[in-house]
Amino acid sequence: MARRLRPVELDFVESAPLRLVFAREVSAAPDAVYRALAEDVVGWPTWFSAVTLARPMDGGARREIRLKGGTRFLETIVAAEASGVYAYRVDEANVPGVRALLEEWRIEGVSGGGARVQWTFAVDAPAGVRVGMKLAKAGLGRAFRDAVGALDRKLSAASV
Repeated sequence: MARRLRPVELDFVESAPLRLVFAREVSAAPDAVYRALAEDVVGWPTWFSAVTLARPMDGGARREIRLKGGTRFLETIVAAEASGVYAYRVDEANVPGVRALLEEWRIEGVSGGGARVQWTFAVDAPAGVRVGMKLAKAGLGRAFRDAVGALDRKLSAASV
């Protein structure tokens, strides 16, 4: 059964009770990374192995996301700035315990070319759930690094 989460805005990324932050540099240009994240939503499953479905809704203002294992999210885009910020909040999820969730992707150019991709996972949940998420940090970090690496390879192949 889907559960409604508390609606939050972009500033939640700074004030959330739990923030997990991951970063990785890639060789792809920042604008190519941004387009893959924000404009090619249906392409997410080709590079983010945990994602089985990514579908834009309401003209791109919302998304439906399905993950391996059956997790489902309905999300609202709260920032889509070509300057390198893409963020969405989860409005509905079929996972218990989470009260609010926002994910922010920041893409910045690095000297010598390429981009630094940072993913912030901002959560409000009861203490026990937050402890569990902290324990899952290594796995989330590995999933992020693998996904961004696969995205970089995909973008590099497309530019050849």
